[in-house]
Amino acid sequence: MSKKSNTSKRYTAEFKRDAVGLVRSSGRTVTEVARELGVSSEGLRGWVKQAAIDRGEGPAGVLTTAEREELVRLRRKVREQEQTIEVLGKATAFVRPERKGAAGVGR
Repeated sequence: MSKKSNTSKRYTAEFKRDAVGLVRSSGRTVTEVARELGVSSEGLRGWVKQAAIDRGEGPAGVLTTAEREELVRLRRKVREQEQTIEVLGKATAFVRPERKGAAGVGR
């Protein structure tokens, strides 16, 4: 009895591009090509679908690979900036603590 690994394999962009090209040029089914390459047919089907989207052949509103990468980058940047703002707010509160009961006295 064989156990399936819970870890997913990572494939290079070049491998994915070549696999998609093989599907498009060979006239064979995704399942046949996937079996030959030793990859999941569902994974290869997703690569083929994303390649079509990247070529502008996908449904309206679906993100290209470049747009997805930019979205991830921008979300990371926003998260970092939010953390910076939080740290600066705490630092400001530490450096300039509110004086209780002294508001307006002596001014």
